[in-house]
Amino acid sequence: MSVLMSEMFHLRKEMYKTTASTLVAACFLLLLTNCPALCAVKEVTEETCEVCVKLLRRFELTLTDEIRAAPTKIEDSFKAFCKETKGKDNRFCYYIGGMPDSATYILGEMSKPLSWSMPAVKVCERLHKKDSQICELKYDVQIDFKTVDLKKLKVKDLKKILDNWGESCDGCLEKTDFIKTIETLKPKYVREEL
Repeated sequence: MSVLMSEMFHLRKEMYKTTASTLVAACFLLLLTNCPALCAVKEVTEETCEVCVKLLRRFELTLTDEIRAAPTKIEDSFKAFCKETKGKDNRFCYYIGGMPDSATYILGEMSKPLSWSMPAVKVCERLHKKDSQICELKYDVQIDFKTVDLKKLKVKDLKKILDNWGESCDGCLEKTDFIKTIETLKPKYVREEL
């Protein structure tokens, strides 16, 4: 009787092993067949990687032929360019190493291709392969000051407007204080077209 029970226990154990290994194999096969859809890298275009492409195009316009010839000069020029950036542009500079406090340094992935006159979209594609955050940056939607009702915006958005202008609202406690400050500074920063 004990031999029979031992044999049954052994068969049951083998059955569980087979079931477990079959389950693992099935999961692995499922992962492999779906990997192209799950693991696919999105195509880098001006729309999908807007901050990178637009910032690099603006930066390229500042380069002289002498600077463009040497990747190290491009890197130095980019660091100086980044000192004047704000918002998403500043975050992009931080991601690739253009800021003094950057945690990573992949400026070489930007400077060498630019020295070869590679288009900004292709440079961003290379940067995206190194750090996927680069193409996650998107510019905030621009506010149309002709049609916007400042009273309907949140205080957070009003503060963002002032921050984008490089201004602050010292002593502002209520929403109306922020609105008054924006209205007084508006002629300085918002160009009214005739």
